[in-house]
Amino acid sequence: MPDILIATTESIPGYRVTEILGTVFGVSVRSRSIVGNFLGNLRAALGGSQEGYVKMVMQSREDAIERMAAQAKSIGANAIIMMRFDSGEFDAGQGQAMNEVVAYGTAVKVER
Repeated sequence: MPDILIATTESIPGYRVTEILGTVFGVSVRSRSIVGNFLGNLRAALGGSQEGYVKMVMQSREDAIERMAAQAKSIGANAIIMMRFDSGEFDAGQGQAMNEVVAYGTAVKVER
């Protein structure tokens, strides 16, 4: 995980916001292989857990957080507040589904 405080709340207990630096975000776009998509579609038809998709989305979330944190650190922030996720899927053509995850929040400087 990044070495920056990240909170989904507007404040961090024990810290005071001293400066708001602006909105930061990180984007991750991933797809499964053709074989992975085929097996996922087969599992969907039969029912049950979609572990391959779960793993892909979890990795996408981690990547998006890392990119968001890197952007925040590049502008001098030591914390991000009001962090949120947005996600979606789009068709990249030829039956290839792409998963997109965006992490975003407010980059701030905090002190104890």
